[in-house]
Amino acid sequence: MPAAAPSPLTVLGAPVARQDEVLTAPALEFVAALHERFTPRRDALLARRAERRAEIARTGTLDFLAETAHVREDPDWRVAPAPAALEDRRVEITGPTDRKMTVNALNSGARVWLADFEDASAPTWENVVLGQLNLIDAFARRIDFTSPEGKTYALRPDHELATVVVRPRGWHLDERHLTAGGRPVPGALVDFGLYFFHNARRLAASGKGPFFYLPKTESHLEARLWNDVFVFAQERLGLPHGTVRATVLIETITAAYEMEEILHELRDHASGLNAGRWDYLFSLIKNFRDAGERFVLPDRNAVTMTVPFMRAYTELLVRTCHKRGAHAIGGMAAFIPSRRDPAVNEAALAKVRADKDREAADGFDGSWVAHPDLVPVARASFDAVLGSRPHQKDRLREDVRVTAAQLIAIGGTEARPTLDGLLNAVGVGLRYIEAWLRGHGAVAIFNLMEDAATAEISRSQIWQWVNAGVVFEGGEKATSALVRELAARELAELRRELGEQAYAAGRWQEAHDLLLKVALDENYAEFLTLPAYELID
Repeated sequence: MPAAAPSPLTVLGAPVARQDEVLTAPALEFVAALHERFTPRRDALLARRAERRAEIARTGTLDFLAETAHVREDPDWRVAPAPAALEDRRVEITGPTDRKMTVNALNSGARVWLADFEDASAPTWENVVLGQLNLIDAFARRIDFTSPEGKTYALRPDHELATVVVRPRGWHLDERHLTAGGRPVPGALVDFGLYFFHNARRLAASGKGPFFYLPKTESHLEARLWNDVFVFAQERLGLPHGTVRATVLIETITAAYEMEEILHELRDHASGLNAGRWDYLFSLIKNFRDAGERFVLPDRNAVTMTVPFMRAYTELLVRTCHKRGAHAIGGMAAFIPSRRDPAVNEAALAKVRADKDREAADGFDGSWVAHPDLVPVARASFDAVLGSRPHQKDRLREDVRVTAAQLIAIGGTEARPTLDGLLNAVGVGLRYIEAWLRGHGAVAIFNLMEDAATAEISRSQIWQWVNAGVVFEGGEKATSALVRELAARELAELRRELGEQAYAAGRWQEAHDLLLKVALDENYAEFLTLPAYELID
């Protein structure tokens, strides 16, 4: 019997239970083919990001692209009709692909589960492999979960389960545990490739996919790359063209100027756009961080979706999607319900209801929540507007006229940075990074579900306020010394709260040091997850 052919990829990660069911030779060959064909283009597009960022730094502005005006002006094109499983998306729940979340999200009553390998997942090798395994097991209905307290979770009947939409990692992240010729494979191709290879045929046969959310997209050229990945993958596995459907997160400021072009590039595979509000704010700060005081954002929680520049962004998104026959999906309700404080709970739920009521009234076809208890809240908001209709794409919002300047009119925000806001940014950043280093990407902090996007805002606002020399209402100035003092105080307080044993079991000092590095270094790190990735297994 001839010896098996060597794998085209080298697996460097420590062995994970049942990894042979995920890292099969054919699956690795498929990922290797994606890597060989598409990684050079990925690299070129990352270089283009840097060039565009340098242009923004030089000009301090952005505009719609002159070279793609013909796409925006052509009234006739539309994206492909939504498959039945994605026709009604009024509530979507997000979360990582650990075993408990997989069962709970599928059972949550939401129409869609965003199964997240990106911001809600710390990319330890174990999380990457077991996340894929959990999805394979879920589709085969061989998944369950028993909590340490003995509570058992099992899947409901198929027709009651949420439709799975997988979010792979962004183009900027590599997977160092899978290499070809000593070079790491892009995490996006690993996450997409393993999921597609193992599940695409089964999902296509049942009309349930494969469906994807595309994160951190910065241009229509990056959307074109994803479209070519889909075409290649479908041909390789013998699936019809257009089987894949993708929803693109408009969560970078540059993508906001290319919404129609992004849908056009993906039109045979597009199903919608999403208003990824937290990463959007992060992107604004990152791209205009050295453009002067007019781009300084106030406290994160003061930048609501009703401030003028955010309103322009969301209304343009709805207008664009419905003009082209795509779903418009609203932003995240990150609140975590608490059973300990009914008053705090009700106040927070009232804010969630108001947010979802506004989105439904504005024309969105659905929205995100981070916790199963919020599914009924969001559903009620959309039920009130949609009734039995699956969406409201017929609301073309032709009343909306958004200019290039309105998308970056930060000065229309009346709130100002506060010292409490700085303390919150330090506290959230420290707690989130520590949890991420231990392998947790979705973390409940101060009654909110935080992920990498909110941590990025925290450290970016610290960087921006210090570099802009912001002076708070009481006269104190944002300085590196003040941030270091607040971080040291927060670390000491955590040590007292946790006790020596629990504190020692965590990674608090590493988290503290990394936060200060990405928040205070003169050379701004493009993503905090890049240096953080070097600290995990």
